[in-house]
Amino acid sequence: MTPPRLRETRSADARPAESEIVPLPRPALALLAALALGGCSVLVPPRQIRGNLVSASELAQLHPGRTTQAQARTLLGSPTVKGTFDQNNWYYISEVTRQSIGGTQSVLNQDTVVLHFAANGVLARVHRITRKDALAAPIVARTTPSPGGTAGFFQQLFGNVGRFGPGLGNQGGGGGSFGGAPTH
Repeated sequence: MTPPRLRETRSADARPAESEIVPLPRPALALLAALALGGCSVLVPPRQIRGNLVSASELAQLHPGRTTQAQARTLLGSPTVKGTFDQNNWYYISEVTRQSIGGTQSVLNQDTVVLHFAANGVLARVHRITRKDALAAPIVARTTPSPGGTAGFFQQLFGNVGRFGPGLGNQGGGGGSFGGAPTH
């Protein structure tokens, strides 16, 4: 014969047992999820714009054959660099970066806008150079030789023992026992 089962009864104001989980209402879950995901954007560092970033709307206002150097400077500001061999080439160089792990900067975008002006100061053409147009510059692994031999540890440690710099000690200047200017 099986023992009779006991039925648990609770009053309406009784607290739930510790093992029971009370589900949250849907609006509270949605609010909690929005706060959690919104907090993630706080952790992402902001983009940093370096140099002269030229927007597409500013480029649309430049008209080859009509825009003068003064108008271009008013619209875009002073160029980052003028051409070394031709002052009629203006370079607006920009870079957009974001701080990543360890404080290093990751490059999001690099852009250079080149304005070529004719000799009379009127815009001849506009040229844009992006990061895709960049050429790889390999690093050479050689070292530059320096004159002289290589000094060992003890030569570096004790190499200057006994040497005097200018004006220290009596180096035959005739100026007395402390060096310095000769006395006549």
